[in-house]
Amino acid sequence: MKAIVIGASGGIGKALADALEARGGEVQRLSRSAGTIDLEQPASIAAAAERLRASGPFDRIVVATGLLHDGSQQPERSLRDLHAGSLARSFAVNAIGPALVARHFLPLLPPLGRSVFAALSARVGSISDNRLGGWYGYRASKAALNQLMRTASIELARSRPDAICVTLHPGTVDTRMSAPFQRGVAPEKLFTPATSAGHLLDVIEKLGPEDNGGCFDWAGKTIPF
Repeated sequence: MKAIVIGASGGIGKALADALEARGGEVQRLSRSAGTIDLEQPASIAAAAERLRASGPFDRIVVATGLLHDGSQQPERSLRDLHAGSLARSFAVNAIGPALVARHFLPLLPPLGRSVFAALSARVGSISDNRLGGWYGYRASKAALNQLMRTASIELARSRPDAICVTLHPGTVDTRMSAPFQRGVAPEKLFTPATSAGHLLDVIEKLGPEDNGGCFDWAGKTIPF
C-alpha cells in the first residue's frame, strides 16, 4: 500500500504516518515545516502533487491539517471577536487548502480498485449538531470542508467508482491544538495521537462505496452535516 499524509509533522499527522508504516505502508510525508507543502500557498500544493505523480498511484491520501488557534489568533467566543483576517485564514487552512489538495491529489488515486482520500474535520463542523455556539471560524470552515469533500466525492465517483472520499473526526486528541481546551474532558475521551490514528485507520479500512462523501467520527459513526 502506498500512502500520502499531508500535515505529517503535526501530532495526529505524524501518528497516522507512523501507523500506516507499521501496517506495512509506504508513506510519503508532506508538511509545511519540512518545506514540502503549504496549504496557504496554492502553488505549493500543485507542485507537491506533481513531484509525487511518478511515484503513484496512491491507495491512501490523508489530509491531517487544521487551524483552531496559534500565536496570532484564538477561537472566537462571541461575535465581538470576529475579524475578517482570522476568518479568512481559518477558511484558507481548514477548507480552501484541503479542497485544493483534493483538486491536485485525487488524480493520484488509482483509476480502478479501492482507494481512500480522507481529510480531518471536526464534530463542531456539524451545523445540525451545533448547540453551544462560539468558535465561529473553526466551525464554519470545517462545515465548509465537509461540503467541499462531499461535492468532490460525487465528481470522484464518476472517474474512480471504487474510490472513497470522506472527512473524519479524530476525537479530542492530546496535542497542542487541544491543550488549552482539555479541561472537563474525561480521561478515557482524551486520546493520545497514536490511539486516535489507530482508530482513524480502522475506520478508513472499513469504509465502503456507500460511505463515499460522508463524515465519520473515530468510532466509525456518521456525523450529520
